[in-house]
Amino acid sequence: MNTKARVLVLGATGQVGGALVPLLVANQGVEVVAAARNPARAEHLGVEVVEFDLDRIETFAPALENIDRIFMATGYTIDMLRQSKDLVNSAKRGGVQQIVHLGASGDDDTRVAHYGWHQFIERYIEWSGITFTHLRPEIFMQNLLGYGGESYVQKGVIKHYVGGARLSWVDCDDVAAVAAVCLARPEPHAGKTYRMGYEAKTYYELAEVFTEVLGQPFSYEPQPPSEFLRNVLAAGAEPAYMKCVFDSYTDFTNGKDIGADATFDNFPGLTGRAPRFLADFAKTYADRFRY
Repeated sequence: MNTKARVLVLGATGQVGGALVPLLVANQGVEVVAAARNPARAEHLGVEVVEFDLDRIETFAPALENIDRIFMATGYTIDMLRQSKDLVNSAKRGGVQQIVHLGASGDDDTRVAHYGWHQFIERYIEWSGITFTHLRPEIFMQNLLGYGGESYVQKGVIKHYVGGARLSWVDCDDVAAVAAVCLARPEPHAGKTYRMGYEAKTYYELAEVFTEVLGQPFSYEPQPPSEFLRNVLAAGAEPAYMKCVFDSYTDFTNGKDIGADATFDNFPGLTGRAPRFLADFAKTYADRFRY
């Protein structure tokens, strides 16, 4: 008789979910099920795969059958509100016992609209009565590899749309590490919100880190936020969500303090190791950044 808890990982082919699956497999205390819109794309993960499409509610109940715990991640569109409500309702009906939700950065008083959307989802999860842990990562280091169809680092020049704002950074692999801990042992983390950002730097300072680590000159050239919005919409990104991102970039460019440089000390206590810093990230992806 299988007594292992079955964990459904949403976004299993994405950055955080993709890093989470092998961590859970290595734990051996849980049974991992990967959720994928196209199951063939997740076969390489080496775990059970179920079809799951956030826009097709008919896929929810079959995917949630015999599932005990969920790593919940949704797409960066306004549809996340509808999708998440449907998912939480389905999880409650299906007897799911725990949800670890991947949200967004910011404190409870955030005025950044899309951060607030994630917090509405958090409250809905809490209302459901399902045991929960909320993850609130700050800026993903992996965004430097590309975001919304754009690559921000090309031939030694870093271009972004936040002026000289200082941002708090976290590696997706570290977010996955915290998620794995919470999913493997739900009780110590029940009802907790973990904010994750471990190094605050401006893009000017980021260029200095890259220069030192990679041995080539890097520089930062701030760009107007209007260019970001034009580019991501042309690439097919969802307008409502990206308008929120544009608004936050405009605030950054104008020097408005929205608390984006907050850092936290919870990672060693959760995982038993130090978080990765931007210098580590630059070394890991050196071949992507060198020119």
